[in-house]
Amino acid sequence: MVSQDRISRLAQQIGERLQGASQAPEDIQKGVQQVVRGAFDRLELVSREDFDILMDVLQRTRARVEALEKQVASLEAAVEGRNSSNNADASTTQADASTEADTGSEHGKAQDQ
Repeated sequence: MVSQDRISRLAQQIGERLQGASQAPEDIQKGVQQVVRGAFDRLELVSREDFDILMDVLQRTRARVEALEKQVASLEAAVEGRNSSNNADASTTQADASTEADTGSEHGKAQDQ
Protein backbone atom coordinates (compact mmCIF):
# COMPACT_ATOMS: atom_id res chain seq x y z
CA MET A 1 0.00 0.00 0.00
CA VAL A 2 2.74 2.43 0.92
CA SER A 3 4.72 1.69 -2.24
CA GLN A 4 1.55 2.20 -4.33
CA ASP A 5 1.16 5.67 -2.81
CA ARG A 6 4.78 6.50 -3.54
CA ILE A 7 4.48 5.27 -7.11
CA SER A 8 1.30 7.31 -7.59
CA ARG A 9 3.02 10.43 -6.26
CA LEU A 10 6.01 9.76 -8.50
CA ALA A 11 3.78 9.39 -11.56
CA GLN A 12 1.93 12.59 -10.63
CA GLN A 13 5.17 14.55 -10.25
CA ILE A 14 6.49 13.27 -13.58
CA GLY A 15 3.20 14.22 -15.24
CA GLU A 16 3.42 17.72 -13.79
CA ARG A 17 6.94 18.08 -15.13
CA LEU A 18 5.91 16.91 -18.59
CA GLN A 19 2.95 19.33 -18.82
CA GLY A 20 5.39 22.05 -19.68
CA ALA A 21 6.47 20.22 -22.86
CA SER A 22 7.60 23.46 -24.37
CA GLN A 23 10.63 23.31 -22.09
CA ALA A 24 13.93 22.16 -23.50
CA PRO A 25 14.42 18.34 -23.41
CA GLU A 26 17.39 18.73 -21.09
CA ASP A 27 15.25 20.56 -18.53
CA ILE A 28 12.62 17.83 -18.71
CA GLN A 29 15.25 15.12 -18.29
CA LYS A 30 16.79 16.90 -15.29
CA GLY A 31 13.38 17.38 -13.69
CA VAL A 32 12.46 13.72 -14.14
CA GLN A 33 15.83 12.63 -12.76
CA GLN A 34 15.31 14.80 -9.70
CA VAL A 35 11.85 13.34 -9.08
CA VAL A 36 13.09 9.76 -9.53
CA ARG A 37 16.12 10.34 -7.27
CA GLY A 38 13.87 11.84 -4.62
CA ALA A 39 11.55 8.83 -4.82
CA PHE A 40 14.43 6.38 -4.53
CA ASP A 41 15.88 8.30 -1.58
CA ARG A 42 12.55 8.06 0.23
CA LEU A 43 12.44 4.30 -0.45
CA GLU A 44 15.74 3.94 1.44
CA LEU A 45 17.24 1.61 -1.16
CA VAL A 46 20.83 0.41 -0.99
CA SER A 47 23.12 -0.48 -3.83
CA ARG A 48 23.84 -4.11 -4.65
CA GLU A 49 27.46 -3.56 -3.66
CA ASP A 50 26.46 -2.24 -0.21
CA PHE A 51 24.00 -5.12 0.20
CA ASP A 52 26.68 -7.70 -0.65
CA ILE A 53 29.13 -6.10 1.78
CA LEU A 54 26.54 -6.14 4.57
CA MET A 55 25.64 -9.77 3.84
CA ASP A 56 29.32 -10.71 4.09
CA VAL A 57 29.63 -8.88 7.42
CA LEU A 58 26.46 -10.60 8.67
CA GLN A 59 27.73 -14.06 7.70
CA ARG A 60 31.08 -13.49 9.41
CA THR A 61 29.33 -12.15 12.51
CA ARG A 62 26.96 -15.12 12.59
CA ALA A 63 29.90 -17.54 12.30
CA ARG A 64 31.70 -15.75 15.13
CA VAL A 65 28.60 -15.84 17.35
CA GLU A 66 28.19 -19.58 16.71
CA ALA A 67 31.85 -20.20 17.57
CA LEU A 68 31.50 -18.19 20.78
CA GLU A 69 28.33 -20.09 21.71
CA LYS A 70 30.22 -23.38 21.33
CA GLN A 71 33.08 -22.03 23.42
CA VAL A 72 30.72 -20.90 26.17
CA ALA A 73 28.98 -24.30 26.15
CA SER A 74 32.31 -26.13 26.52
CA LEU A 75 33.39 -23.81 29.34
CA GLU A 76 30.07 -24.35 31.10
CA ALA A 77 30.49 -28.11 30.74
CA ALA A 78 34.01 -27.88 32.17
CA VAL A 79 32.77 -25.87 35.15
CA GLU A 80 29.94 -28.36 35.70
CA GLY A 81 32.42 -31.24 35.56
CA ARG A 82 34.73 -29.53 38.02
CA ASN A 83 31.84 -28.81 40.39
CA SER A 84 30.66 -32.41 40.16
CA SER A 85 34.13 -33.77 40.95
CA ASN A 86 34.49 -31.30 43.84
CA ASN A 87 31.14 -32.42 45.23
CA ALA A 88 32.16 -36.07 44.87
CA ASP A 89 35.49 -35.36 46.59
CA ALA A 90 33.69 -33.54 49.40
CA SER A 91 31.29 -36.46 49.82
CA THR A 92 34.19 -38.91 49.92
CA THR A 93 36.03 -36.76 52.46
CA GLN A 94 32.93 -36.53 54.64
CA ALA A 95 32.37 -40.28 54.39
CA ASP A 96 36.01 -40.94 55.30
CA ALA A 97 35.78 -38.59 58.29
CA SER A 98 32.57 -40.24 59.41
CA THR A 99 34.12 -43.70 59.11
CA GLU A 100 37.16 -42.57 61.08
CA ALA A 101 34.92 -41.12 63.78
CA ASP A 102 32.93 -44.34 63.96
CA THR A 103 36.10 -46.43 64.11
CA GLY A 104 37.59 -44.17 66.77
CA SER A 105 34.48 -44.33 68.93
CA GLU A 106 34.32 -48.13 68.61
CA HIS A 107 37.99 -48.32 69.49
CA GLY A 108 37.39 -46.09 72.50
CA LYS A 109 34.49 -48.30 73.65
CA ALA A 110 36.67 -51.40 73.37
CA GLN A 111 39.30 -49.78 75.55
CA ASP A 112 36.70 -48.73 78.13
CA GLN A 113 35.61 -52.34 78.57
